[in-house]
Amino acid sequence: MPKLKLGKLTDDKPIKVTVELPAAVHRDLILYAEALTRAGGQLIDPTKLIAPMLARFMASDRVFSKLKREGHIPTADEG
Repeated sequence: MPKLKLGKLTDDKPIKVTVELPAAVHRDLILYAEALTRAGGQLIDPTKLIAPMLARFMASDRVFSKLKREGHIPTADEG
């Protein structure tokens, strides 16, 4: 099986957020969790994938990373 972009999930203190997802995205999220479960043998809750997927997306956005690095976007602790 090819390696998925998301690997093992870290246990971090969560912040509660409520989102609405299109049905197609929700179905794919469930399928992705099932693929991770098959790959790693650990049962994955699909909702636990949202945060690492967003983090990976933002980390892979070169323009966003550059703007953040150059101080054009305040970091979360700067307000």
